[in-house]
Amino acid sequence: MFLEHNNTHQKRGWIEVVCGSMFSGKTEELIRRLKRAQIAKQKVEIFKPQLDTRYHELNVVSHQGSEIQSTPVPASENILLLANDVHVVGIDEAQFFDMELPNVCKKLADSGVRVIIAGLDMDYSGKPFGPMPQLLACAEYVTKVHAICMHCGNLAHISHRKISNNKLVMLGETESYEPLCRDCFNKANP
Repeated sequence: MFLEHNNTHQKRGWIEVVCGSMFSGKTEELIRRLKRAQIAKQKVEIFKPQLDTRYHELNVVSHQGSEIQSTPVPASENILLLANDVHVVGIDEAQFFDMELPNVCKKLADSGVRVIIAGLDMDYSGKPFGPMPQLLACAEYVTKVHAICMHCGNLAHISHRKISNNKLVMLGETESYEPLCRDCFNKANP
């Protein structure tokens, strides 16, 4: 009985979150993990929010130019509908998804899927961003990556908005955002 139990293969899922500021390598790390899963002949599906068309209409693309094919979706519930018979689900720019994303990820993991998520943990004002706090709380594995502060060279963890705009979601790159450490962020936002 004991040997029989050990030889049975149980499908086990989990949630991994890669978080940090802009320009910290979140998407690069997501793509690296997903490509390794593909090399291991695992069935992988990748999703991103439909609104993110900065680098490519369909693909997830890092600031360094690495890319992987993905499916843009308007809402997190669409991920459940499209992630059929997969081993691994990748989700980029998780902060832009609706608050149902943590439940979607839990359902996937509970069904035996490895879920890898990348997203900003804080918005431009230094506050927790969208569904990210809940995802961080329910994840088995969390990796926080850092950029380099553009003012002093220390490790940066906040995406500082350089232009005046109070919209929570504002797509942009180096013309609009820069990574800052805590001290430089506080000096820039007295």
